Amino acid sequence: MKIINHEKIDKFVKKHADAREPFARWKKIAEDVTWHSHEDVKKDFPAADRYKTCTIFDIGGNKYRLITKIDYGIEVQIVDVQEAMTHAEYNKDKWKSGCK
Repeated sequence: MKIINHEKIDKFVKKHADAREPFARWKKIAEDVTWHSHEDVKKDFPAADRYKTCTIFDIGGNKYRLITKIDYGIEVQIVDVQEAMTHAEYNKDKWKSGCK
């Protein structure tokens, strides 16, 4: 998978140093796979959920959330990072407006 907007993760882990390793593990896995459907995502990340156009990943033992949009294209598959956040920020549901 090609990951775009990963700078949002970089910015987040600068504020939350303990998130660096869990997000790095997610990124390593996501870069090394090819997903053609949400079912493929679930094979690598069983806790991944969908909300409208977004795929949500639990990161760091449910401490963090990663909101993405995934293009399961035939030739190129892209994970577009929308937001990285704490679980508490996620629970405020402000991220949902970007998942139309």
